[in-house]
Amino acid sequence: MQLHEFQAKELLERYGLRIPRGRIAGDVEQARRIASRLAFSRFAVKAQSRTTERLTEGGVRFAASPDGVAATAAAMLGHSLDTGQQTSNREVVRWVLIEEAVACALQLYVAVVLDTSSGRLVLLTSRTGGTGIEARAANEPDLISRTPLTIGPDTLQGDFDGAAAKLGLPEAATAKAAEILRTLARIAMALDALQVEINPLALSTDGELVALDAKLQIDDNALFRHPGLAAFRAAVASEESDPHELGADRHQINYAALGGSIGLVVNGAGLALATIDMLADAGCEPANFMDIRTTATSLDIAYGVELVLNNPNTKSLLVNVHGGGMQRCDTIAEGIAIAVKRSPRQVPIVARFAGNNADFATVRLKSAGVAFEAAKDMKTAVGRIGALSGSKT
Repeated sequence: MQLHEFQAKELLERYGLRIPRGRIAGDVEQARRIASRLAFSRFAVKAQSRTTERLTEGGVRFAASPDGVAATAAAMLGHSLDTGQQTSNREVVRWVLIEEAVACALQLYVAVVLDTSSGRLVLLTSRTGGTGIEARAANEPDLISRTPLTIGPDTLQGDFDGAAAKLGLPEAATAKAAEILRTLARIAMALDALQVEINPLALSTDGELVALDAKLQIDDNALFRHPGLAAFRAAVASEESDPHELGADRHQINYAALGGSIGLVVNGAGLALATIDMLADAGCEPANFMDIRTTATSLDIAYGVELVLNNPNTKSLLVNVHGGGMQRCDTIAEGIAIAVKRSPRQVPIVARFAGNNADFATVRLKSAGVAFEAAKDMKTAVGRIGALSGSKT
């Protein structure tokens, strides 16, 4: 299973590696909104296509403004890039990754790959990474250093310090590079990876090592051992998968866009389905399904609420939350407040809180300056949101 760049970077970040700040977009207007919210001085816009030479294909471009990002996204989305593979030579771009452009002092190449001739994992490093590394390595055999790895009790073992020393980095950065190489080996072992590659691994002008691009290929025969990668696998298997659902999943939220205009913020699948049923009975149509998991933090919840608010179909927001032992109402209220503050869109909000810290949740929203109507029960909440949305109740 060959992951997309944004998926590979998500996994690298889980293991503590630094990646550029950014978000995924599936259409031009969403790309513009994301760029406006991120407000970087310079953007990198990257087509999510599993190509070998994406830069030369025009799949990586730079922009200086949200309008520039939107124009670049328009030139990429729906178009195809050459994958460089013998089969499926063209891949349609369905998503773009919008990131902060990182000023680089050096670009390196680092990877852990399976050497099919020996059946062993090998650490590959080069002090001259970036585009064209494969072609350059074919003409310069010594361009890439190879360090054999052996399987230890818990992880792969090898001369990571020696490999890092060959990269020509300052002393402080060399120590960081050695840790990155160890982390790549740990990822390869933990995920049954055939390839974990960062190209380029950039030394930024402020002295940090940042993964500007990443490739991660997981052995299909070992996927049964990694149920946590099910969402990634679904996206790879079906290029029409919604990246927002994947993003929500990574933030401990089950999310699906629907066709209506009433955005939902709900915890628990059963409560979410009951809320949708009550809306249907009242002649209302939800804009989304949402199930906030008990492990979600306030920042996770803010991410999910932003998805709902940034959906142009959302005309109002219904919050229906029952706090339990592991998920308090005030945590969800804090996430809502963060999202409302971040979002440029303001919509009518009706909130019903019950259970753990319900009263405190209402106080949190009010103290954050969120304009909303409080409802004492589900029936009242659905009735009020229906009235605000112009639907029958």
